[in-house]
Order: sequence, then structure tokens, then C-alpha cells
Amino acid sequence: MVHTGERSHTPLPELSGHGLHLGPWDPDSDADVEAWLRGLSDPEFRRWNTPLVLVTDRDSARKSLRSKARDIADGTSLSFRVADETTGTALGHIGVNEINRGLRLARVGYWVLPEARGRGVATRALALVAHWAFTGLGLHRLELGHALGHDASCRIAERCGFRYEGTLRDAMWEAERQDAFRDVHLHARLATDAVDIEP
Repeated sequence: MVHTGERSHTPLPELSGHGLHLGPWDPDSDADVEAWLRGLSDPEFRRWNTPLVLVTDRDSARKSLRSKARDIADGTSLSFRVADETTGTALGHIGVNEINRGLRLARVGYWVLPEARGRGVATRALALVAHWAFTGLGLHRLELGHALGHDASCRIAERCGFRYEGTLRDAMWEAERQDAFRDVHLHARLATDAVDIEP
């Protein structure tokens, strides 16, 4: 596979395994819009993340999902709806973001709906997406950053073979603010890393 710095369309695959199904979000689905809104407005999500564009109602949620679909179309970011493999119920989100095809590098991020927490959803979704990003997308390095103090995200990263590489100073917004910064733990995993994951 030849990798260049140019944008190219990457069809979003349907990934299944570990009891999960990962596929596209549908901006025209009221259920998907509602799940997206609940995820991005959840207090626990907002405690650790301050989106550049806030999602506060169904209209802004639908607009946000349409923006994600455009990112998929131009190959810059890929957003997966994480669902229960049996029921199809939405459980959360995982994205492969800021894709740099020249360096074969991307960043991953995820969130889980409140009712689905404590069931290993993020760990299982990250294991699926990382495997696909290395074998299907041909990436060499995946980075994962989380706010300092977000111990649950730190454990998920390490469980999936994303080694802690250091602390980035003032690398993300403080909670609910866009005028103050906080530090970020940087984790990363390489395609060549030997990783044994049991989600």
C-alpha cells in the first residue's frame, strides 16, 4: 500500500468482535442524533473534554454528525458508532482522528454512554479499532491523549497496549472553558508493538 500526504476517501468499515459492532453514525437517524447529544452533553464527558464546537441540542448534534460524515468522506477522521453486537443498541463512540497518511499516524479518542460504563466497552472498542487501523488502514503509530487525572482512560489505554510516553503541558482546554489549559497524558502504540489484549 502506498501512503501519501494527500487526502483520499477511506470507506468506513463495519467492524465486529468482542460483543461489539462498530459502524457509521447516521445524521438522519433521530436515535443516533439523540445518542450523540447524550454522549457529548454528559457531565462525566464534559468533565474531561471541552469540544471546540459545543453540542447542546438536537440541531447542533445533527450538525456535528454531518461534520463527522464529511471528515470520513475526505479521509481526515473516521468516526464509529459503538453498538452492542446483538441488539444494535448504541453504547458510545470511537474515532480515528487527525489522520496523517504521510507519517502513517493518527490519534484515537472514545467515549461511552453513562448506562454502558463499567462493562469494558471502551477497551473492547479500542482493541477493535487499533487492530483495524494497523492492518486495514496501514497506519504505523496511534496516539491517545487524555486529561491528567483521568485514571479510567489511562487504564484503558494501557490495557490496549498504548504505552505512556509523557505529559504534554497545557495541551487541552480545562473543563467547560476555552480560556485556560490543562496537561495531557500521551500514550501511543506502534504497529510493531507486541500486544496481548483480552478485552
